[in-house]
Order: sequence, then structure tokens, then C-alpha cells
Amino acid sequence: MTKQQKQKVSARPDRRPAGKTAGATRKTARPQSVETGRQQPQRRQGRSSARMRAMRKKRVRTTFCLVALLLLLVCGIGGLFYLLRGGITGGPVMAYRTEKEFQHQNITGTSQRAESFAANLCVVSQDQQLDSVSLEQDQKGVLFDLKNESVLYAKGAYDKVYPASITKIITALLAFKNSNMDDVVTISQENITLEEGSQVVGFQEGDQVTMDQLVHCLLVYSGNDAASAIATHVGGSTENFVAMMNEYAAQLGCTGTHFTNPHGLQDENHYTTPYDIYLMLKEALKYPEFTEITQLPSYTVTFKHSDGSEDSVALTATDHYLTGEANVPKGVTVLGGKTGTTNSAGNCLALLSQNSYGSPYISIVMGASTKELLYQQMTSLLEKINTI
Repeated sequence: MTKQQKQKVSARPDRRPAGKTAGATRKTARPQSVETGRQQPQRRQGRSSARMRAMRKKRVRTTFCLVALLLLLVCGIGGLFYLLRGGITGGPVMAYRTEKEFQHQNITGTSQRAESFAANLCVVSQDQQLDSVSLEQDQKGVLFDLKNESVLYAKGAYDKVYPASITKIITALLAFKNSNMDDVVTISQENITLEEGSQVVGFQEGDQVTMDQLVHCLLVYSGNDAASAIATHVGGSTENFVAMMNEYAAQLGCTGTHFTNPHGLQDENHYTTPYDIYLMLKEALKYPEFTEITQLPSYTVTFKHSDGSEDSVALTATDHYLTGEANVPKGVTVLGGKTGTTNSAGNCLALLSQNSYGSPYISIVMGASTKELLYQQMTSLLEKINTI
């Protein structure tokens, strides 16, 4: 080999190192591509599992919402059907509860009073007769269905009448609203200075009686001395209390009423109407204690005299239905009310009662010539509430 040939051979580039380097690069790159290829299916599989879990949760939520909607729909249809049937399924229902129908609420402001007055009222447009119900010429009376807010009987509903002791409904309400039943009241000379022959418990000046006892004496026995004691305790004076009575009556919408005393003893300027009595009694029924007391056939009051000695007086209710002197028609329950009697007012009775299905009614008879006639007439009204 010549010298030139040797130089050419030595001048050839050595490709092995480059080849080795490339080979090494290829060898190292190959595992990376394999690893990446393995990771991609795993990622796709993870994303697919997440989507399936999300879809399952969505299906569960959708199913729950559909079930809840179906239950609400079924309950709504059932409730509507019950209301359309009047809540009666063919037999007597639970007894009427006044605290459920008339929940206590204070009426303040003209707008609130108007809203309350417009709702749940029986409205008389004219006299309405009932077979076998007959009041004398000068008598007035009404029979109202409270559940259906309908007038079943009306005679002179807006005519002026003397309320006698039915006045004590308002007196009792003001006692409930403006005093504590545990208050101890000291009887004054004014409280026992009443017209001769007036119905009294027999308190003496200086006697100490609780407000609760006075209200019982007022509503069960119709004690006029109890009414006077309530008035001076709640109002500070009889005059102030009478002003409170008239203000309260106006709030109730009693446009034909004016009071001059807390007990109902005769006064030409002390008057009302049968419809206003209905409004008073309806308001009274918002107080459970009113009906609890007016259902009692008797009551015994125990109190202290001024010398510290105790005394007790047994009192009998003035309502003959409660004492058994008059018979309530079959299926009718008397829930409470108030009597009233003076020479000018005649014999009067305002009642809340319920029929055999628990539906409530208010019945009022004013101006009967005798108690016997009063209860005959009231019974003829009550007999209708199970047949109408």
C-alpha cells in the first residue's frame, strides 16, 4: 500500500462511535414510548370510570326526585279529595275544638281588623225563616253555621235589643286580655252598690278574690258584683272600663252596640243587636278559657274577708241546659255561651253548640217572655243543626 492510500484510509471518518451513540439513543427512546403507550389506556380507563360514577349519581338523584314528586302528587290529590268531601267520611267526626277553629289573636290597626272582619263571617241580607221555629212578634234571633259561614235563621238580626247580662261576654274578654288571672282584687264599696234585686255573689267590702274567681262568678253565675270588681281593677275606674268596652266592640265591627256599664243592668243607652252579639261571642270563642268556664254547671268560690277569715259560696249556672232544667236535643252538645235577663230585655240566651258531626253553630234568642219559652225556642233552633 502506498503512502497516499494509507492517508486515504486514515482519513475516513470513524462512524462507529456515531453509530453507537445513535443506537444507544434508539435503545433508550424505545422504552419511553412503551411506557407512554401503557399509561394512555390507564388514563382512558380512569376517565371512563369517573364518567360512569357521575352517571350513576345522576340517575340516583333523578330517581329520588321523581319518587318525591310522585309522593307529593299523591298527597295533594288525596288532600283535595278530602276537602271536596267536606272532611266527612260517612260517620261522626271528632268533637269541635274552639281553640283550633278560633286561635287567639290581637286585632290592631284598621287594615288588620278589616281583613279579619271580612273573613269567616256569616252575613245576613234579610230575615230567613225555618220550619217549626217561631219567635214572638217583638223577639229577635239568629242561627249561624260557622263551618259553612251560612245563615240558617234570622229575625231582626240588626235590630236594637237590650243585652242584659250577655254584656258580660265583653267584660270577660277584657279581663282575659288586660289582666293576670292570679291578680288579687279587693272588693270596694262601689262594687257592691248595685240596684236592688240585682244578681250578686254576695261579696263584702274588703273581701279579697282572684281575677280567675271573679271571671268564674261572672260567666257561671252572672254575678253583677263580680262584673263591677273586674271593671274597676282592669280599667282603674268603671268609666274607663266602659270606654274600653265600647272601643273593643267597635274593633269587632259591632256598629249597633253601645255600653254604659260592665254588667248589663238596664239603661236606655246600653244596647246592641243580635248580629253584634254573634260577633262578640265569635271573638270570645278564640279564648279556650271562655268555653271551659261557660260549660260549668256550677262553681264554688272560696275567698278571704277583710278580717282574714275564709268564706265559700256555691254557685249554680244560669244556663238551664247545663243544669239539666232544659233538655238539649239528641246529638247536640252545648259548648258554652251566656244568658241575660232584665224586665226590659226579657229572657235572652246566646249559645255555641255543635252537631253530631262536630260542626259548630251560634244560636241567639232575645226577648222571650219567660224562661220556659226561651228554652223551647232555643231547642227548636238547635234541633235544626242535625237536619240541615
